Formats: sequence, C-alpha cells, structure tokens
Amino acid sequence: MLLEQHIEELCLELREAIDLVERREIEIELELARAELAVITAEQEGAIDAEPPF
Repeated sequence: MLLEQHIEELCLELREAIDLVERREIEIELELARAELAVITAEQEGAIDAEPPF
C-alpha cells in the first residue's frame, strides 16, 4: 500500500472514530505517516541528505 493511500485511509478512520482513545491512536499514526511522507519527499527533492553525518 502506498503511503499516500494509508494517510487517506487514516483520515477516513479518524472521521468515523467515536472513542477518544481510538481517535488519539489514529491521530498519532496519521502524524507519523505524514512525517514519513515529508521525509521521503524531502529526500527525493534533495532538500535533506538521507546519509548519516559520520
């Protein structure tokens, strides 16, 4: 599954979630997925270097 699809599915799940604990878990997973996508995008654009500094 593509990361973008996973993010879309999490957004849909978040809209449907009623339980506060479930909502928080989905929000955290969504935040992590968005951060991962941001890193991948930055690496592809050359904005950051994926190699460790040492």
